Amino acid sequence: MNDLHDLEVMLRSGTPILLIESLEEQRILQLFTRLGLRLGEPVFCWTLTDGLRRAEMGGAPQRHLADPPEVLRHIKSTSQPGIYLLLDFHPFLADPLLVRLLKEIAQDLAELPRRLVLVSHALETPPEVKHLSARFDLRLPDRNRLLALIREEAQLWQHGEPGRSFRANRDAVDRLSRNLLGVTESDARRLIRNAIRNDGAITDSDMAEVTRAKYDLLSPDGAVSFEYDTVSFADVAGLENLKAWIDMRRAAVLGDADERSPGLDRPKGVMLLGVQGGGKSLAAKAVAGRLGVPLLRLDFGALYDKYIGESERNLRQALRTADVMAPCVLWLDEVEKGLAMGGGGGDGGTSRRLLGSLLTWMAERDSSAFLVATSNDISELPPELVRKGRLDEIFFVDLPDVDVRREIFRIHLDRRRLDPARFDLDRLADASEGFTGAGIEQAVVSALYSARAAATGPTTASVLAELEGTQPLSVVMDAQIARLRQWAQGRTVPA
Repeated sequence: MNDLHDLEVMLRSGTPILLIESLEEQRILQLFTRLGLRLGEPVFCWTLTDGLRRAEMGGAPQRHLADPPEVLRHIKSTSQPGIYLLLDFHPFLADPLLVRLLKEIAQDLAELPRRLVLVSHALETPPEVKHLSARFDLRLPDRNRLLALIREEAQLWQHGEPGRSFRANRDAVDRLSRNLLGVTESDARRLIRNAIRNDGAITDSDMAEVTRAKYDLLSPDGAVSFEYDTVSFADVAGLENLKAWIDMRRAAVLGDADERSPGLDRPKGVMLLGVQGGGKSLAAKAVAGRLGVPLLRLDFGALYDKYIGESERNLRQALRTADVMAPCVLWLDEVEKGLAMGGGGGDGGTSRRLLGSLLTWMAERDSSAFLVATSNDISELPPELVRKGRLDEIFFVDLPDVDVRREIFRIHLDRRRLDPARFDLDRLADASEGFTGAGIEQAVVSALYSARAAATGPTTASVLAELEGTQPLSVVMDAQIARLRQWAQGRTVPA
């Protein structure tokens, strides 16, 4: 089955109006030109700039038919059967006169086969013609088609200039074909062409740019932020249980269905519970780094819209982006703020509808998008979100112990080009009990500023002085930490 066959079936079934939401105008014109030849019917194309013209014969434009009412009256009055493509007709679908003309043309299909095809980036079907119309979605290229596109573009590159050579790494070509799944054929061809033109080759170095370009094509407005380079988070201090859990399931998360061991379901995701500022964000990044995949952060605040239904649409688009960008980690940061149980009344039920959309996606998705949800207070979350089956495990991200604090000091000193061997890490680790990783980092940063002001270098004593002048999180949020630890005991896995 292919697009041409599906279109032929729809037209032969007597559908008078087709709606196609797509930016691939040239591909659609080529499809209908071939279809017209197969059906023995002329194909016409209308634009606001050129009016009406024959598509398959390169006919001269009839600019006197550029006005929307005039072209519809022409189609209605003509005795010639045909397929009429109306490009970017969506702004005129709010005009009652034009809607009536569309309806009359469609109702006359039995007497004279004049089929209308509306093509635009977005189309809302007028209620008056909904029963006379059908939507058609162009197929996205599968891996075999993407591999064929790579071969075609490589041949075009080689034939562009005499003696020009093309290099390709087989693994890189395989990864590129996977990364391009979910984009249109036109966009895939353009991204392949850009990757080849850069250096006359397809290598692993092309993957980051292709993935970023793919995200730019698919991302909803502001709801999802993107971070490709997550490798630096793979070996953060601590989180040993979480790292081991991810390492054990890495192949199952990243592999295709036919590559997984029989009987093994694809892991769905995890919940990271902990106090605010306790390192859950770093843990979410560590999951993406451990898997070696991009990190998508979903901002619930950017999802909400004042218009009814728009928030849910924004969420569906964000989840679709995650599916198409897979393999990836989708990070729901502070999920209770967007899906709290008390949000069903004051927001008109929007949070409950968002929860329903999210739960449906969690249950039905088959992509390798791995979900990481972080929460400061799990008691605010609806139970259907955190039960087993929705997520695979709940990890508790506690304050770092003495060994982890020692490693955190080493990391932050080394990151600032300070030799950790010049510092008493054991003493610093003991003195920083109750501090988060962020608090430890800030102590190092403050010691650097103090040393610069005194025209000296930072020392163990200067870092200790900064620690002594700061209240640790265990003191500032002692009651909340105690309550969380009590709830997590026996219910969660220590990260």
